[in-house]
Amino acid sequence: MIDTSCSIAGVAFKNPIVMASGTFGFGKEYGALYDINKLGGLSGKGLTLHLKAGNDGIRVAETASGMLNSVGLENPGVAAFLQEECPRWESLDLARIANLGGNTIEEYVEGARLIDEDAAWRAQAGRQAVDMIELNISCPNVKAGGMAYGINTEIAREVVRQVRGATTLPLVVKLSPNAEDIVGMAVMCQEEGADGVSLINTFSAMKIDIYKRRSMFDNLYAGLSGPAIKPIALRMVHQVCRAVTFPVMGMGGISSTEDIIEFIMAGATVIQVGTHNFVQMRAGEQLVAGLEAFMEQEGISSLDEIRGIL
Repeated sequence: MIDTSCSIAGVAFKNPIVMASGTFGFGKEYGALYDINKLGGLSGKGLTLHLKAGNDGIRVAETASGMLNSVGLENPGVAAFLQEECPRWESLDLARIANLGGNTIEEYVEGARLIDEDAAWRAQAGRQAVDMIELNISCPNVKAGGMAYGINTEIAREVVRQVRGATTLPLVVKLSPNAEDIVGMAVMCQEEGADGVSLINTFSAMKIDIYKRRSMFDNLYAGLSGPAIKPIALRMVHQVCRAVTFPVMGMGGISSTEDIIEFIMAGATVIQVGTHNFVQMRAGEQLVAGLEAFMEQEGISSLDEIRGIL
């Protein structure tokens, strides 16, 4: 008998496989292809306080071992998410994570407050739609010239502190690999009361259209994800897991059962799958089956037996 379950801050995951924000929508489209309730969880499309149109021009480009994206957090806004998506989320049997971004601290705080308020209202009726907030601090701090909050630890500290004070929901902070000190960033998140961190987000990268003689993206740079970044992501997850005592969600180029096991052995409590969803649209159910088969084959009854064994 194998047990794939785990938990973060009281939120139960039937298995450690979570679909990453920005690669799974809010679950509706993939839910038409397979039973997404087989998954441990999903992190919904990145939200901002107000509706956001996203970037102009080309938004996605393939690379030799992954992809570049410059979507720009196109989303309906927090209020529309709560009204239009959460009624369906209530019926899902998996961990439901709201991914929250913002351009100012005030936007982050107000978004968190609205999600928390909605969760409290639903709880009074014995219902639940959002189990956890994933705080995306890779968003540009418009008051600091566009530098992402997630680059500098002390700038990020104020965001985490204020959002922590705005919600009682479990809070996981999503870290950027472009941070000056990603280990220090994770330690800070623990100091400020977060319930965990998720890492890594995409790397800042570039592609040039040699015929138009300009960057392919209107935004100049884009985010690199996929198998190319996995070895670096694995190293960063291992370093963070050694420095903190709260749970870590590991991600970055995961596309196989072997990848999942590596991240768990590095210390991750759960993992997130992103770019692979575009390569294999039934990736979720395949990875769940693959994980179970590996555990049976290797005589592993619980992931706790191998988590953080390095």
